[in-house]
Amino acid sequence: MCVLCFPKALAHVFKTYFMASYYFEFGNWPVDFRWDEAGGHSNPPSHGGGGSSRGHGRQILVKEASGPCPLASVLAVGPDGDRSSVWNVFSSLKQMPSRLASYVMAHSLGRWLLYPGSVFLLNQALLPVLAKGQARLLGEYNGKRAKLVARDGNKIDTMFVDRRAKETGRVEQRGNRLVVCCEGNVSFYQWGCLFTPLRTGYSVLGWNHPGFAGSTGKPYPQNDANAVDVVIRYAIHRLGFKIQDIVMYGWSLGGYSATWVAMNYPMLGALILDATFDDLLPLALNVMPKSWKKLVVRTVKEHFNLNVGEQLCKYVGPVLLIRRTKDEVITTCPFGLEDQIANLRCNRANALLVQLLEHRYPEVMTQEGLEAVHNWLRAANPKQEEAMCRRYKINDDWCVKELRDYKCSLGHGTHFPWRVGKYISSRQKQQIAVFLAKKHMKNVEATHWSLLKPNDFQMPWKL
Repeated sequence: MCVLCFPKALAHVFKTYFMASYYFEFGNWPVDFRWDEAGGHSNPPSHGGGGSSRGHGRQILVKEASGPCPLASVLAVGPDGDRSSVWNVFSSLKQMPSRLASYVMAHSLGRWLLYPGSVFLLNQALLPVLAKGQARLLGEYNGKRAKLVARDGNKIDTMFVDRRAKETGRVEQRGNRLVVCCEGNVSFYQWGCLFTPLRTGYSVLGWNHPGFAGSTGKPYPQNDANAVDVVIRYAIHRLGFKIQDIVMYGWSLGGYSATWVAMNYPMLGALILDATFDDLLPLALNVMPKSWKKLVVRTVKEHFNLNVGEQLCKYVGPVLLIRRTKDEVITTCPFGLEDQIANLRCNRANALLVQLLEHRYPEVMTQEGLEAVHNWLRAANPKQEEAMCRRYKINDDWCVKELRDYKCSLGHGTHFPWRVGKYISSRQKQQIAVFLAKKHMKNVEATHWSLLKPNDFQMPWKL
């Protein structure tokens, strides 16, 4: 019996090995799409009809990833060698130790802690698991893998599952929408958040950060921006989706990439941020030693400026924030604190919601409105949310009417900030503030690392 089983087991091992090698040795794959392939101003093809290139045909400039070594920048004196240039050199020399320490930190421990999915040993350890997920997407879901070249030369590993209607006259509302999934810092499309919209019937496009699995390069913020830019260009120019039919779904650290697209492609259909923070700095300061504060601040600002909230406020389309009530990662509570209520109040998604509402509706988010939103954010379950709405006597129909009347008065598009609520009472401001909060944020009882259930995935509210 063992004699018969051994050859089968050996064959299975070789099959798994060669499958992993074939799927993850991405270097020999031909390039499917380049960031400049479609041209800066050419009209993208559309699926099932014509489409405008407004909002996505322009040239987007992205900074080079990872700034130069501090020593090189210090020695770069002006062409004329004037006094101001010399003074700048002396000033830079004084900051040289801290800048050099920040540079070393960013290119070693900082990157490993922020993007553990790019660590070579972790990639190798996860190879069998990723190969299994890859095979499932290709076989069970008929996925299409593609290699994209970003403007910085990195090769980006992507997976597309097409759910658009193939039969004439048949309309599949969900399948005609493309959800572009931006994974977290230790997640890959082979096993990550891509599966949530996939199971709900949407077309999906997943991609791996630079340095993750088959993607090349290193996952600094600018490289991530370059990567997601070519992914969107690929979706428009090669896959044939209109930008209005594309939804960005960012989970955790992937919220940075998702909001970067929203900021640079204003005609984007919608934006969903799941378990995402407003800014990296408060989280970094919370977990690093207090004696490292100056080094951490400089490193984050110069090398890992994940300013999700700032980018979010530059988008005018529909937004949904998903706050996980048991999230143990994007919280600034003291490490090891087990109190869920305290953990919920320290969740950085709260700051993200407040920042968005204060930008879009400043006349509503005055002291009274802000206080009401903070009270609503303390609700940890649906019953508490309902109680809060009863407390403020929220009338959804009245709130919608006020917002629609103001929108109609604009006469042209949606340009934030809105001045709606300027001439209403404090009580009415609180009502609209809480109404807007519950429309822009959805509470889900889940931890940070659990996969979002299909029933919890929904499109953002649209007025």
